[in-house]
Amino acid sequence: MNIEDNLKEIIEVKFGNVKTFAEKIDLPYTTVRSILQRGVMNAKVENVIKIADGLNMKAEDLMSLDNTQSIFTIYNQLDQKRQAKVYNFAEYQLREQNKRPKITIEIRGYVSAGTGEWLEDEIVDEVSYEGMIPEHDFAVKVNGDSMLPLFEDGQVIFIKGTSDVRDGQIIVCRVNNEAFVKKLSGNKLVSLNKKYEDISISDTDDFKIYGVVVL
Repeated sequence: MNIEDNLKEIIEVKFGNVKTFAEKIDLPYTTVRSILQRGVMNAKVENVIKIADGLNMKAEDLMSLDNTQSIFTIYNQLDQKRQAKVYNFAEYQLREQNKRPKITIEIRGYVSAGTGEWLEDEIVDEVSYEGMIPEHDFAVKVNGDSMLPLFEDGQVIFIKGTSDVRDGQIIVCRVNNEAFVKKLSGNKLVSLNKKYEDISISDTDDFKIYGVVVL
């Protein structure tokens, strides 16, 4: 999948569809759709920043959504005019990054995006965090890559504690003493990374929902 395909999937997971997302970030639907079709690298810098902010990401992180090519490979294929555009954009993002203070976040536990890991009931770690912190009840750290491209291995995620969840939401839960971050779909826990199989939940399983990931 390329940057645009992964970006579209993230938008649909978080907002349901591209149109709803476009309204949320106050950009015309046709503009967002065009960016997803023609490419992030061809878009205006201010529109890319709006999309990234709407996803609670840094604009440069959008480049990491391409799992087929590195940024250097793409850059070297551009003509001189487009290379200058990429450089100016990256320079701007570096300045913005350096303005952001780092905050210490208390980590309540670790949740696996792979095979499952126990979620602790107390503070187990403290990490430096850079970026916007949404309203939340507790934070955990992700282990594994089964929720790529939405969550990376080692990423801090923020949770709203609740057992009232619905299909399609990304939840943190426990199944038989193993804690997961997964997409809920009926009686299954679904990975976004298609190389991982779904986890089925039966009536005999010890299943507990801790909350919903704040996206």
